[in-house]
Amino acid sequence: MRDDTDDGTPRSGSEPDPGRDAASRRDDVRRAAAAVADGELVVYPTETVYGLGGDALDPDAVERVFALKRRDRSNPLSLGVASVDRALRYARPTEFAVAFARAFLPGPVTVIVERGDAVPDALTAGSDRVGLRVPDHDLARALLRETGPLTATSANISGTGSVTDLTDLDDRIRDGVGAVIDDGETPGTESTVVDPEARTIHRRGAMAGAIEAWLDDPPV
Repeated sequence: MRDDTDDGTPRSGSEPDPGRDAASRRDDVRRAAAAVADGELVVYPTETVYGLGGDALDPDAVERVFALKRRDRSNPLSLGVASVDRALRYARPTEFAVAFARAFLPGPVTVIVERGDAVPDALTAGSDRVGLRVPDHDLARALLRETGPLTATSANISGTGSVTDLTDLDDRIRDGVGAVIDDGETPGTESTVVDPEARTIHRRGAMAGAIEAWLDDPPV
C-alpha cells in the first residue's frame, strides 16, 4: 500500500533537479500558488508529463484551461489533489475504489469515481464521474497542498505531443499562464486511466500490468 499521509513531507518517486536548491523550489511553488489564487493558470511538473493547472472548482478557471489548450469541452479534465484523503472531500468513491486508490496513489494513475457536489460540470463535461489524480512528484503535491484541487491535464495544445521538457512548451501555453515551475525533464509515460468499480482500464499506461493484476485479484 502506498503512503498517503498528508503531513507535507515529500515522498516523491521523482528526482529533484540538482541545480536548484530547496529554497528556490519553495519560491516557485509559492509564486505558482499565488497565480492560481489570482485566477491564473500554471504549468507544473508531474511524474509523467508537465501539467496545466487552474482552480478545478472554479468553472471560469476550468474554461480558461479548455480555451488555452483548444480542447473540446466534451472531453473532461481530471482533478489533481495532494492525497487520497483530500480527494475524498471532492468525490464519493466506494470502499473498493478507496482501497484501490490507496494501493496506487500517489502514482501515475487516474482513478475514475463518482464526483462530489463541489466539482463543477465544466470539469467533467456534465458527467457524474471524475478522474482523480495524485501525482507522485514532490513539487506537484506541494503546489496542490497550497492551492487545493487543480486541473490535471497535459500542458500542450490538444492534438500535439505532451510536454516532458519545458523547451518544448508551446508559446501559446507559456504566454497564457501566470507561472511555470521548471523541474527539468519528466519521464513522459502516460498515466493509466482506470475505473476500479467497473474493473475497467480505459487507457493503459504506467503500472498497467500491476493494476490489472490487482483488479483481477484484489487483496480486499
